[in-house]
Amino acid sequence: MKKQESNGANSDFESNSNGNVNFKTASTDQSLLTILDDIKSSRSPAVINYGASWYDLVLFFWCGVCSQIFPAYEELSNNFKGMKFVYADIDECPETTRHIRYTPTFQFYRNGEKVDEMFGTGEERLRDRLWLHS
Repeated sequence: MKKQESNGANSDFESNSNGNVNFKTASTDQSLLTILDDIKSSRSPAVINYGASWYDLVLFFWCGVCSQIFPAYEELSNNFKGMKFVYADIDECPETTRHIRYTPTFQFYRNGEKVDEMFGTGEERLRDRLWLHS
């Protein structure tokens, strides 16, 4: 993953390594609040993946289930271009994610409202939910 720096983008937002513009990572509570405000004021569908990881030049997960689903989540972001994909680390955004009890948790938004939530992993389950809410 690399930090976005072009066009005055907030340095707290990161895009994935292949430059996918519909995939963002919230690296602070403030960046997650900004993303949530954007989602709530948008008509575009969105999904937030709440997981547990740490950064040390590359992304590592201390949550084993999170590490299993993240590559599929990132790849699926390439297949659902009209949908916003967000990754929020519960350790990097502790105030805004204190309501999250399981990792990974996926929250789906449509027309600015949370419409669904999925706990755990399963690439096929995730793909089906993305198709349903896209």
